[in-house]
Amino acid sequence: MEHLPLRRQVARFPVTAWEARLSTVLERSAAFSSRARELTPGGVHSNVRLSAPSIFFERGEGAWLYDADGNDYVDYLLGQGPNFLGHAPARVNDAVAAEARRGSVFGANHVLENEAGELFLDTVGWAERVRFGVTGTESDQAALRLARAATGRNRFVRFAGTYHGWLDNVLMSMVDGKPAPGSAGQLSHSLTEAYVLPFNDAAALEATLAEHDDIAAVIVEPVMFNNGAIPPAEGFLAHVRRLCDAHGVVLIFDEVITGFRVALGGAAERFGVRPDLAVYGKAMAGGWPVSALAGSAALMDRFAEGVVHAGTFNGSVPACAAVIASLKALREDPPYARLEEYGDSLMDAIVEIGRDHGLPLRAQGLPMAFHVSFGDPAPVHDYAGLAGLDLDRYAAFSHTLADHGVWVAARGIWYVSAAHADKEMAATLERFDTAAAQVSA
Repeated sequence: MEHLPLRRQVARFPVTAWEARLSTVLERSAAFSSRARELTPGGVHSNVRLSAPSIFFERGEGAWLYDADGNDYVDYLLGQGPNFLGHAPARVNDAVAAEARRGSVFGANHVLENEAGELFLDTVGWAERVRFGVTGTESDQAALRLARAATGRNRFVRFAGTYHGWLDNVLMSMVDGKPAPGSAGQLSHSLTEAYVLPFNDAAALEATLAEHDDIAAVIVEPVMFNNGAIPPAEGFLAHVRRLCDAHGVVLIFDEVITGFRVALGGAAERFGVRPDLAVYGKAMAGGWPVSALAGSAALMDRFAEGVVHAGTFNGSVPACAAVIASLKALREDPPYARLEEYGDSLMDAIVEIGRDHGLPLRAQGLPMAFHVSFGDPAPVHDYAGLAGLDLDRYAAFSHTLADHGVWVAARGIWYVSAAHADKEMAATLERFDTAAAQVSA
């Protein structure tokens, strides 16, 4: 169906102005926040949340969040991405609840493992084996260990601005264009395990692989979603594949965000490049904490031949039930065409609203996950280009958006779910427009 012009969408789906129903003070959230700071450092259980407004939510439904004071928010953070089907999808939660009544962790095999594994492998299309875990961080580490075991080499290549978890050997910030530890207490020498290159720079990778013979793996987010939602340049991933083949290096796709989000078969399907190993999470399990490492039989079978990968909750009953229900939902009613249409319209509208209010708003990425910031509208291709944007101004604006009922990440990423539709578009545009008017005044 052809979209109405963006401005007419708002008129077609009128909503009550957010200002008329926003609590004058977030009294219950303030009380919860005060108590939280007495219970846990910074009042949060993940440092990522330190930059978010101190709002406490009671529930989520579809594409909406509801806070403790009765306010609603159109949600584009989606729990940092896992709620690809929307919050609390009944099909997934009902399946998990039904299976959890029969047990959760047995310390042994259970009957859902094979069904989840078969469905996963059939859906991604290219892999021959899968191991389920709990977090993307741990599965990335398993992939790197497997690559070292297979090659007998110790180091790996990564790209500036990509994220592969919070452990010492992968957590990284950039200071004056150079890699630096991302945390106090981090073992700085751990960063010497990696050669850090600019994203989308195949020539730099070619030179590095030619110069060094100690590289076990190249690990890459196929789309650099964690910073800037930067897509791969035309032919970049294919070039990386060829270079890895030429030098006997294991290619690892970190598909924790791209997997099942950018296409049913993830980035490997969307860009037509097959990795040796890939890590999945987030959109795979309808909001439940599940990750997966998948790859060729030749590599993955080393886990049965001396390479240790363990975890009490790996492949638990609820995890497998969530994977089965989520992947069946995505296969039976693929949301990807709807997401393309919705996300493209939303990005266009954000830029248009910014123009109307004299704000240099820009949007870049894919329709199902994109980055919003202030700055030059020209696309950025790597972390250095991203650093040239006014990211601090946008981080402050994200709090204004929360004040007006649009929940987004301070770092600029917007996730679109299968639950976003016309109602959510209308509410978003009205609330975004009001927030933009406020900061432009």
